[in-house]
Amino acid sequence: MRLGHLLHLISPPRAVLLLCLLLSCVGSVLSLVNPWIAGQLTGFITGSNDLVLTSFAAIAASWAGVLLLRSALGLYSAYRLGSVAEAVLTTLRSRLYEHLQLLPISYYDEQKRGNVLSLLTNDAAIVSHFVTGTLVQIVPMLTTFVGAAALMLWLSWKIALLTLALLPAYFLAMKVVGRKLRPLSRQWVEAYSNMVAHAEENLGLLPAIKSFTREALELASFNSKSELLLTLSKQQLLIYTLLPALTSLLAGLGLLALVWLGYNDIAAGTLSPATLVSLLFLAMQMNQPLAELANVYGQLQATRGATDRLLDFLSQVPEPFNEPLPPLVVSNGNIELRDVSFTYPTGAGPVLRAVNLQITQEVIAIVGENGAGKSTLAHLLMRLIAPTVGVITIDGTDISQVSLRSLRAHIGLVAQHTLLLNSSVADNIAWGLAGATQATIEQAAKAACAHDFILALPKGYQTIIGDQGLKLSGGQRQRVSLARALLKNPPILILDEATSMFDPAAEAAFLRDCEAHFAKRTVILITHRPASLAVANRVLRLKDGQLSQVQDVDRYLKTGEA
Repeated sequence: MRLGHLLHLISPPRAVLLLCLLLSCVGSVLSLVNPWIAGQLTGFITGSNDLVLTSFAAIAASWAGVLLLRSALGLYSAYRLGSVAEAVLTTLRSRLYEHLQLLPISYYDEQKRGNVLSLLTNDAAIVSHFVTGTLVQIVPMLTTFVGAAALMLWLSWKIALLTLALLPAYFLAMKVVGRKLRPLSRQWVEAYSNMVAHAEENLGLLPAIKSFTREALELASFNSKSELLLTLSKQQLLIYTLLPALTSLLAGLGLLALVWLGYNDIAAGTLSPATLVSLLFLAMQMNQPLAELANVYGQLQATRGATDRLLDFLSQVPEPFNEPLPPLVVSNGNIELRDVSFTYPTGAGPVLRAVNLQITQEVIAIVGENGAGKSTLAHLLMRLIAPTVGVITIDGTDISQVSLRSLRAHIGLVAQHTLLLNSSVADNIAWGLAGATQATIEQAAKAACAHDFILALPKGYQTIIGDQGLKLSGGQRQRVSLARALLKNPPILILDEATSMFDPAAEAAFLRDCEAHFAKRTVILITHRPASLAVANRVLRLKDGQLSQVQDVDRYLKTGEA
């Protein structure tokens, strides 16, 4: 079963689960004492001479003792199981989040973030609840059923066999009614994740939604997904309520038959009223696990749907972070591409065709039309993607033969779309280097020409900048992003349209101030901006998958020809 494979991955605390299982089984055994005490009470009331408990005080004390002990065991077991449930959920979420970070960027290009978030929240909670709240109770339920059946056989084999004869009807009812639960549960989980994905996506699009006055349209779209979820929930609810109703009906019919047979046996003198009362209580206790089993069956189907999604996610191949490869050692930061070609799996043709390029410790600019593959070059260098053909080296070392973590530690990336936290300015800059001090944070900010505007913010470096830095201007966000990259102090720096939010004058001043920090690095500028091209030692144009050097930059800016 796939659930067993998932449990192996998250390794729930078996010792605590076994302890709770043992205590639950003890509680089940204690519950079987109640029918016997009820029979003793009936015998005492009817004046029977064949009693173990010969006084009402002894009967009451025995009953109270059993109730208190069962309650104590149940309280302790429930608390420990609740604690284990939270621990299992935490472990599972941690395992999922670890895998989430290790998957390549290409995986998320094809997924909605809300679908992935649903795995961390809803799917993980379903599995955790089943493991600790449902699965553990199966053995105590079987203990109660087997114990009650054995005692009934001991008291009256004829009445016990009549009651047990209804078992096939129970399982047939569960099979017929519950066979649609598994696909229905999978549909529900997917509908829930789609609804969450839609809401998460729209939160990021709120400015666009408002500017295009799409509030009503987006509400209607969300409501359609919510209505689908409601429909599936009602279908599940119908099955969940139908199963216990059918089992209760069968149990009631069995009790009526038991009373009828018991009455006849009492009239015939072969059964005492006290024994009949014990049989009735035992039959009710035997029917209780059967009713709970119907609920377990339904939850099992729901859990299978969540388990399938979780294991499908965990089966995605992660990036090779744990490969036993040597670290990259960078002395000069010289980069070489030898016959590098690349084609996206879903692309119509190659983005890069046998590209050859050598970059020494210098500033180069790469220009080209949108979609020409400029950012693809940066992603290849950081091994976010791998070349279809060819080799990339840094200081003569093939980057595919070094540890991924060490490679990316030597490269700083400032992207066009700034990726910032909803936290303070200091936290965002410090994200570039774990354990950074305030002094090093401010030094990096000064290097990125961001220190002055940061001091002018309401709380300086402690100012909260909002989701994706929305409280800052575009140019300010890019300066913070550059400061984060410079704090890392990488020998290779990639600026992917990193000055697109600057006006020409501000861009020229910014790049002029940064020239000193470019001097001892290998810097790749992906840009169309004249000011950025002016600071480059070489300008390369990417067109039709090939790189060519722009000899006359001014002419290129005017005509677009290299």
